[in-house]
Amino acid sequence: MQPMRLLITGTASDDRITGTLLSGELTSSMALVLMPSGEMLGTALLTTPDGDSLQSANPDTEVHLQLSANIAVQTGQLIVQADARPEVADQFMAQIEWLDPEPMLPGRNYQLTAPAGTTRAAISRLKYRLDAGQQAAASELQTGETGVVNLALSDAIAYDPVALCPALAEFTLHSENSHTVLGRGHVLHGLRRASNVHWQALAVDQQSRAAIKQQTPKLIWLTGLSGSGKSTIANLLEKKLLACGRHSYLLDGDNVRHGLNKDLGFTDADRVENIRRVAETAKLMLDAGLIVISSFISPFRAERAMARQLLPAGQFVEVFVNTPLAVCEERDPKGLYGKARRGDIKNFTGIDSPYEAPEAPDLIIDTVNMSPQQAAERIFESLQL
Repeated sequence: MQPMRLLITGTASDDRITGTLLSGELTSSMALVLMPSGEMLGTALLTTPDGDSLQSANPDTEVHLQLSANIAVQTGQLIVQADARPEVADQFMAQIEWLDPEPMLPGRNYQLTAPAGTTRAAISRLKYRLDAGQQAAASELQTGETGVVNLALSDAIAYDPVALCPALAEFTLHSENSHTVLGRGHVLHGLRRASNVHWQALAVDQQSRAAIKQQTPKLIWLTGLSGSGKSTIANLLEKKLLACGRHSYLLDGDNVRHGLNKDLGFTDADRVENIRRVAETAKLMLDAGLIVISSFISPFRAERAMARQLLPAGQFVEVFVNTPLAVCEERDPKGLYGKARRGDIKNFTGIDSPYEAPEAPDLIIDTVNMSPQQAAERIFESLQL
């Protein structure tokens, strides 16, 4: 028999609760617990919508109840039986059917909605694609394909494996700024390693490190096409920061591919992982109190948004180095556009791989009408250090 899972759908001023019974049987004598907090709720008085007393309720029905314990509850929380609680985790293995025309890419952030809540989630690993029931190697999922993945959540949620309780195992994935369903799936099981890793509280924090340096940590994220002038501007900007006694570090797209990201290519999936690693590295540097300049093509809006969300408000500054493709090709300082046009380089941004220009950057730099020195000065002034 499936465990009892009740989703709270409404509360009233007289302490009465309305809920939907997702699975199992709810009885008036059952000891109850609120999830994810784990607070004991005691037993509940069950009634019909008209207030008549009930001894039990069955799945897929609207339930009206009054708790014996005086504990505040909220819509969207779960009530479960005390001796059969769901698991709580922020990492699990899941099966996903992908529905969106754009492919599902490991490392990209999505919004996960499940019966127990909504949180940000990333596909940390695509283990394999299911092809007629057989496992097939894959680096992405296309529309209509199903695969098995590892999911990493920003917040832990309560869930059941699908084999135990399908209703609490189901979830949908959305883009972070849309309610359109991109994929749907169910939890196979939790990843136990997540429960063995705990955040270590540190006595020295970002504020303390930044105070010694007498500066406010910021991540200045330069994005634009290859040849737009990002690296030149970033270099000049760091020289200006150094000249006025600021502690900074420049993360350059080419340089990190010689070490940290030397294992990555230029497919969409690799580009997503490239920016994820850079964003996490920059976050650590900001925690050290530094001003970080990031110079990467970073072609996808979703990954730039992910980098922004990693940081407190005001610490991420998106700078769009807005140089037309024709101008970048004319400059072509590394000869890359010529090779891409001849087909010698595949997946080249602006030629056979897309660039998604920022929709609302913090600053736009027009390098057609502005010299690199003027651009660096413009960014420096905007920082108000």
